[in-house]
Amino acid sequence: MLELITSINDALNGFIWGVPAMVCIIGVGLYLSIRTNFLQLRKFGHSMKCTIGKIMSREKAAEGSITPFQAVCTALAATVGTGNIAGVAGAIAIGGPGAVFWMWISALLGMCTKFAEVTLAVHFRERNEKGDYVGGPMYYIKNGLGSKWMWLAYLYAFFGVCAVFGTGNATQVNTITAAVNTALTNYGILSADSLAISNLVIGIVICIVVALILIGGLKRIGSITEKLVPFMALLYILLGFGLIGMNIGKLPAVFASIFRGAFNPSAVTGGIVGSFFVAMQKGVSRGIFSNEAGLGTGSIAHACADTDKPVQQGMFGIFEVFMDTIVICTMTALVILLSGVAIPYGQAAGAELTISGFTAVYGNWVSIFTAVAMCCFAFSTIIGWGLYGARCAEFLLGSKILLPFNIAYSLVAIVGATVDLGLIWGISDTFNGFMTVPNLIAVFLLTPVLLKLIRQYFEKEKV
Repeated sequence: MLELITSINDALNGFIWGVPAMVCIIGVGLYLSIRTNFLQLRKFGHSMKCTIGKIMSREKAAEGSITPFQAVCTALAATVGTGNIAGVAGAIAIGGPGAVFWMWISALLGMCTKFAEVTLAVHFRERNEKGDYVGGPMYYIKNGLGSKWMWLAYLYAFFGVCAVFGTGNATQVNTITAAVNTALTNYGILSADSLAISNLVIGIVICIVVALILIGGLKRIGSITEKLVPFMALLYILLGFGLIGMNIGKLPAVFASIFRGAFNPSAVTGGIVGSFFVAMQKGVSRGIFSNEAGLGTGSIAHACADTDKPVQQGMFGIFEVFMDTIVICTMTALVILLSGVAIPYGQAAGAELTISGFTAVYGNWVSIFTAVAMCCFAFSTIIGWGLYGARCAEFLLGSKILLPFNIAYSLVAIVGATVDLGLIWGISDTFNGFMTVPNLIAVFLLTPVLLKLIRQYFEKEKV
């Protein structure tokens, strides 16, 4: 039975992340970029001004909402996770260094896609039974496209609920256990015989903490993420910059391998990875897995922001993709490629490859710091996706489902810590792909509304 499920999922995954995904994600991103005259580049300075300015402020949010900064931290909490660590490593192993180039391309176009998603989510949001702001693809389909498209909204919410347990929880917990176990075994604190017990304990602890945060509601989630995200990003970037500085002489050769491998992977991987399409597919899919542009999930957090300027909040979407993929994913890629660690081309790889890159340069002592950074990354993703799943479940079944969903979501942490996640990774990846379809259809159809909002905003702001 398990083999049948695996084969079915492999077929679906190969289809949804094959030509259809490339056409939808790249195509819609390019279409939005052209229609907005590449707003993500023209207004990049304004985007940084809006986002950095908000980061420095500490205003309080109105009832039923969170601050714009808390919204972006919640969205970044969900995006900055295993996609930045395990996902990048996996993309390089299967697609070669050239996959990094295609990550950059997906990010360049994804900045505009995510800007559109966030802007539409804030514009078409509504209040739920508790008085909290709720929004995202389900709501801009419902309120923007009308009743005849409601089936598309329900489809997105269903795929979202199916995806969050794997993408947002189990796989993230698995990364935490791997990071903690690697650090402890490197120092002889933990033996191989004790790994099973360690995994169970870690899973139970995470389950309890996640439940306490999610059941605490929207404001508790915002409060946690605004403290956790800046800390984890700074720690990881400092470690990455240190490694780059120690290997600065290799940097030109590494960038050359990225550009050469993007179009001729076999020239860099010794023929093991020889397909141009594989490099592009892995780069784009892992880029999307990391920054979520096209999935629409980040807009669910932004819809909770206490703001009456949808376009201004949309600027955070540009900032997010830039920070997540251009900065942090590139940092991970450079750690792996500059460290000289052996890359198992053509084979699956994950967080352990990134950890090996750090330890190869710094020594085993750095595994403690990488473990802390990775735990923060993964835990923040669990919290962010918990909000996304709750909003999708609420859209389908109403507010009464929130408590049961949060409990069930928290319990999945124990599963993620104690079982092999090969199939769960694959199924989650498939549902992520399915989520892009209804979302991108909606964003495409709502482009005239987006253009009107952009025009009104910049006429008023005169920037």
